[in-house]
Amino acid sequence: MNQTSSLVAPPFFQRYIAHVKETDFHLAFAHQTPAAEVFFKSISEEFSQRKYAPGKWTIKEVMQHVIDTERVFSYRAVCFARKEEQILPPFDENQYAMNSGANSRLWENLVDEWVAVRKSTEYLFNSFSDEALAFVGKASDYSVSVGALGFITVGHVDHHIRIIQERYIGV
Repeated sequence: MNQTSSLVAPPFFQRYIAHVKETDFHLAFAHQTPAAEVFFKSISEEFSQRKYAPGKWTIKEVMQHVIDTERVFSYRAVCFARKEEQILPPFDENQYAMNSGANSRLWENLVDEWVAVRKSTEYLFNSFSDEALAFVGKASDYSVSVGALGFITVGHVDHHIRIIQERYIGV
């Protein structure tokens, strides 16, 4: 089924959706998860502490951001799938990163946490009916559908893997 035909998402999330080649986010999760895990596990503890420029996040902070964001998107998805009518609050990614304590954690633990969160995300999205995937809710000042959040989640991870490859590794 082509799930991209009825997505509701604000323009700033379109860049994440555009990263996803698959038209079914279940397949996108299935393709991305093992490859991303291998990539993340290829990064050493020492390298995970690297910044590509002064004032930028370390790779550990990027990973914690990926984990936190996946949790936020999943929370929004479950709220909207259950027809929550309240407007959900925004989240400030820089405040979260600053307060995450990511740099005091072991890289291996961050990777293991991402794997666990991703498995939970996959279970959640696999539980949604086609009807629930079409539900739209409001977070901050924008509307987004449950299905769009699935694609955004996958695209967000791809986005940050590319940043790590291009800016930190230089691939």
